[in-house]
Amino acid sequence: MTTKRLRFLADWPSWAGRAALVWSLLYATGAALAAATGPAFGYALLGKGTGPGFEAAAAGLYGAAAVLAYAMLRRPGGRVLTAGAWVVVGLCVTSGFVFLLSPVHLLYFLSRGQEPMDWASWSNQGLAILGAVLWGCAALAGRRARLGSCAYCGGREEAVAGDASRAGLVAVAALVPYTALKTAWALGLTAGYTGGGRPGVDPRYTSDLGLWLYDHGVDVTAVLAVVGMLLALALTRPWGRRLPRPLLLGLGWAGAGALAPFGVFLAVLGLLAWTGAIETTGLADHAPWVVAVAYGGFCVFGLALGRATHVHQRATRRECGRC
Repeated sequence: MTTKRLRFLADWPSWAGRAALVWSLLYATGAALAAATGPAFGYALLGKGTGPGFEAAAAGLYGAAAVLAYAMLRRPGGRVLTAGAWVVVGLCVTSGFVFLLSPVHLLYFLSRGQEPMDWASWSNQGLAILGAVLWGCAALAGRRARLGSCAYCGGREEAVAGDASRAGLVAVAALVPYTALKTAWALGLTAGYTGGGRPGVDPRYTSDLGLWLYDHGVDVTAVLAVVGMLLALALTRPWGRRLPRPLLLGLGWAGAGALAPFGVFLAVLGLLAWTGAIETTGLADHAPWVVAVAYGGFCVFGLALGRATHVHQRATRRECGRC
């Protein structure tokens, strides 16, 4: 049974388009029911846009996606259709973006005062990310059909080791300012912080364990940044080949998809707060260079991590038996 399942997954170019069609129909139907009957099915945009108006719009957008999926099945490899498929991938990511950050909930023991988990929204966001994966596979199969390359491996394009090394170094360098700043704050410095209280920690939400670590110079988010650096190096260094390939690729693509837009969001939010356009964020207590260099580095890290993951995926790809 396991072998059959693996073969089915390996044969994804043959069913990805139909799966994207079925998913789009089901997701659009759910949005239409939510808009018509009112139950909270968790439809939202970036975890914020909610209500019947948005649910109706989601039903229309994903219904149009179903039409696009049907057109791709009728005409595989169409340039415009393939481009539209990538747009749908972006739409799915915006609908399920918060799900990509949901592993943060595993750190609940380091925080308190958090809102309870909305399981309906979390499940819906997970379905949206599943849709992004299915549509990404359909778009990739369409692109390879248009180029006339093997649908399963994309051709025997060799990975460039130099590209991987540079991407890994860029990813590491992008997080160094953030890691250094948060560690400096934990050690008692206040560089770049103009507000009151202690920078980088809020006693209302940080648990006793988190406060204890912070009092001893350890910021949990700085530790997570170091883990991200190690992931980038594992994707680009020979010793990373000894680690499980699916684990590295899953973490790499998830991190790239979450942190690249998250960095843009933080940078824009900080800029608006600094200029006085909005007043609902604590980022106004940070100097502009903190937002631009430290938090904006998440975007650079996400892009570099995506490049490193792509190169690692190509470099570790097994020989294709179909082409």
